[in-house]
Parts: sequence; C-alpha cells; structure tokens
Amino acid sequence: MKVLLFSSLFPHAADPALGIFVENRLRRLVEDEPVEARVVAPVPWFPVTHRVFGRYARAARAPRFEIRAGIRVAHPRFVVIPKLGMSITPRTLARAGLASARAIRASGFDFDLIDAHYLYPDGVAAVRMGERLGRPVVLTARGSDVAEIARLPGPGRAILEAIDRAAHVNSVSNNLRDQLIELGAPAAKITTVRNGVDLERYRPVDRAAARARLRLSGRVMLFVGRLVALKRLDLVLGVTKVLEDVTTLIVGTGPLQGDLERQAREMGLADRIRFLGQKAPEELVDYYTVADVLLLLSDREGWPNVLLESMACGTPVVCRAVGGAPDLVTDATAGRLVRTAEVAAIAAAARDLLESPAPRERVRAFAAGFDWRSVSALQMEIFRGALASRSSLS
Repeated sequence: MKVLLFSSLFPHAADPALGIFVENRLRRLVEDEPVEARVVAPVPWFPVTHRVFGRYARAARAPRFEIRAGIRVAHPRFVVIPKLGMSITPRTLARAGLASARAIRASGFDFDLIDAHYLYPDGVAAVRMGERLGRPVVLTARGSDVAEIARLPGPGRAILEAIDRAAHVNSVSNNLRDQLIELGAPAAKITTVRNGVDLERYRPVDRAAARARLRLSGRVMLFVGRLVALKRLDLVLGVTKVLEDVTTLIVGTGPLQGDLERQAREMGLADRIRFLGQKAPEELVDYYTVADVLLLLSDREGWPNVLLESMACGTPVVCRAVGGAPDLVTDATAGRLVRTAEVAAIAAAARDLLESPAPRERVRAFAAGFDWRSVSALQMEIFRGALASRSSLS
C-alpha cells in the first residue's frame, strides 16, 4: 500500500521536535506493515529566518525537501494571513498540498490514500485534496483540534463536514472520540488509535552517570513541554514550593518563560528550579532517567506522549486526569492521576511517589504494554477498510 501523509505538524531540519509524534507513528507503520510512504508537510511562508521570530523563522529555514528515516518529505509553503488565518488557511494549505501531491504522483508514486493529521486546518484541507485527486482520506484527531478549535462556530462546522466526507477518523484517545461524538460526529466512523512508545529510543541509561553529567543530586521532578498557560506551570512551581527538598527541571521553551523565571525568583525557588530550554528527543532520555517523578498538570491534553516516554525510561508520572491521561495511567506502578488543580493534592501525589517509588524496571515494563506493532496493525485495518469502501462506491 502507498500512503501520502499530510500534516503541517511534522518535524523538519530546522524544527526537529515539531510533530515528532506524527513522524514516529508513520515511521513505525512503515517498519511494521507493507507500506510505502511519502510526506507533504507544509510550513507557513515567512520572509525572515532570524531566530528572534521564533517558530515562523524556523519555518522559513525548513528545507523544501528532505529525507527523514528513509522517507521523502516535501515542505511546500502556504500563506497565513494574521486575523484572517483561521478562515482561509484550509484553502491556502490545500493549494500548497495539492501542488506537492500532484508532483509526487507525477514522479511515479501513485499513492492509494491520504493520511491526514490534525483536523483543522490540515484535515479540512486534506479532504479537499482527496476529492480533487480521487483518493480516500483518513483523518486523525490529536488534541486541541477537538478540545479548542472544533468549539469555534466556523471551524467546528468545517471539521464536521470534513468528517462526513472523509473515509474514516482516528482519535488518539477515548476522550477525544467522546468529544467528537458529542459535537455531532458519527460514532461508527471514529476509532481510537492510540500512540505507542519507542522503547528503543526511550530506555533507561546509567542513572548515576547521567546525574553526574547534569550535576544533580537528591530528589528530582521534571516537566517537559511548551511553556504556555495551558500547561499550568504555575502548578509546577507551586508543587516545588511545597516539596522543599526537591529540585525541578523544566525542559521546553515558550512565551511564558520570562514570567515563570521571575515568579520562581519571587517564590524563593531560583536555586531549586532549572529552566533548561528545548532538548532533542535523544537528549531527553538523560532527563527522564535522572528524574524521580514527571509532572504533567495541563488543563487539557490529547494523548500526552511525554507520559509514556518518561515511563519507558523508568520514571513514574503525576498528571491531572484530563484528555488521554486516564487511558495511560491505569496502574499505580505508572504513577498517579489527580482530579483537581489544587497544589496540595498534586504535591501529596508527588510526595507519595517520591517516598514509595515502584521499582523503575516495573515502570518501564508497564510502558512496554503500549507497543507500536498493535497500533500499526490497527492503522492498516482502517486503511484497508477505507480503500474497500471506495472500491465498493466506484
């Protein structure tokens, strides 16, 4: 089977962490099943590459073409217009994607279907492309596309229309599937296809050596993610304040970094909180391994891969019971689910893990139950169903 993956959430040389979860799923599908793949991963057009312009500058530095994990990736540019972007981006994204898809087909790769990730604008654009190209489209819902964007009147209508015209829809958690059904999507058309964890990449390293490299001692908590309001770093700081004998590592960047650093100083935490910036996936292994507990305290999540990555390195988690987290943390070995945003309750859950940790090999064994092979098999079943449905209609 030949598959064209379409998503603006896909890594590139200038932003290797962007949408890494989409790349991981495709890479494993190609390894596990008889699939050939090409990728069209559009990036916003931006005229300046200077780093001061953040993610738009990284998009400007993206190569037009590259090979990632043996898969050829095209990065066409699409136009994003401030204030009008939400309404017109599906159109500009579809235009850019369609040109690349036609070029891929002309080169001899006549793909059977389009595998599109993130419902808006990507999924809406992909359905338009599929109809122009005469190919079925399978959509994947991933998080804020459902929890936030689908709640907006215009995008919400466009998402439901795209679902109606798509061959099938995947959601990465049961929670997202339930939300789509509540919004009016047909239940029979939506399947939960969870993410797996790369047990080869995320595995424990020598903990003592890693701690020596990072100059760490004592109990360590870890946060990995974007420094944005949704991630509730205020709670991370609050828990650190309560647990006085703990050092907290914050890995990631985002618009709140300056404010968070100031808050940490004002709370007297400057010597116990380290802001470490963005780290590549291979660097994260050290941080996951040295930590005693990972904190994920977001207001909303889709399928939080960071939880599985941490557990695969032997580190349990404390997370709020939002999004896909309840599908993930199903055993006390893995960590603790907290059904509140109260600092005291979160700190108590973290303290419980710090004082009575499960053996780290048991934590990793729990994560190993989320294998990629079964995920790939389910994807293939859905893809074959999409092709069979198209054949029956022709």
